[in-house]
Amino acid sequence: MNDSAARGAAAAAAVELVEPGMTIGLGSGRAVWKVVELLGERGTPGRAAAASSRTDELARAAGFEVVELDGTFQLDLALDGADEVDPSLALIKGGGGALLREKIVISAARRFVVVAEASKRVARLGEHFRLPVEVVRFGWRDTRRRLAELLPDAEQRLRDDGEAYVTDEGHLILDCALRAGAVDLAALARDVKQVPGVVEHGLFIGLAEQALLGRDDGTVDVLDRAG
Repeated sequence: MNDSAARGAAAAAAVELVEPGMTIGLGSGRAVWKVVELLGERGTPGRAAAASSRTDELARAAGFEVVELDGTFQLDLALDGADEVDPSLALIKGGGGALLREKIVISAARRFVVVAEASKRVARLGEHFRLPVEVVRFGWRDTRRRLAELLPDAEQRLRDDGEAYVTDEGHLILDCALRAGAVDLAALARDVKQVPGVVEHGLFIGLAEQALLGRDDGTVDVLDRAG
């Protein structure tokens, strides 16, 4: 698949959802950054809350008024990518490391739409991508030990230079394999979040209303959450 073409198709479809006067949430990743670029080219970027420092930088350069989530308003629409999308629109997110801020931005929006390539569609979560779990630095190895009952294979994320990957909020990430077979994702999400030392995880369940999944021929698969 030509990821660039697929990404552009999904981003172009997402741009059509943004109406004048909206305040939107922008996640992170190349699909979202393409949305930022296209909205800037359209000449009406408007107001946005950004989930990562890189998205913030690109949005300002494109002409957006970047706003803080100060509790006085609700976002009209959140647009974000995904590492995996299952048939129920449950997601694994966090490959770019911004999962905590992304979940905050999404939770502040009336509507959340996924913008991604069709290659991110899977039959079950965990097929191709590990589940990121954001943890505090203090005692992180012991946090990993306590996570083992739920996620027995957890690897610390490292940068290309071999040093620890650190999120925008100063935390570490453990990339964890999901068990094969039937998994109660809602229960897993709840149980992982309750482990002391865990800040957030990359399971985004029941949050996405729709997914726009671009293909390299320029078409877009539109998936809606049942119910």
